[in-house]
Amino acid sequence: MNDATVNVRVSKEVKAKAESVLKALNISMSGAIDLYLREIAFHRGLPFAVRIPNEVTLKAMHEVEDGADLESYSDPDEMFQALGISQFSK
Repeated sequence: MNDATVNVRVSKEVKAKAESVLKALNISMSGAIDLYLREIAFHRGLPFAVRIPNEVTLKAMHEVEDGADLESYSDPDEMFQALGISQFSK
């Protein structure tokens, strides 16, 4: 029985993006939050890993945000070829 109320403040952008995903999944915001809280209770913690990134990871994250030294490919085959990785043998 759902008889408790939870009030949450989030940014409009995050709410809109979440609503879009939840709509595609046919899950209400209330249902999603209930599911999240049930998972926390079940796992006795957050249902995903939360870690503080180390310096190497932080540097890589900043480089990606800044667009530094990023390569783009039109498809996976082009990427594998550029990386010298042979795909599945035929």
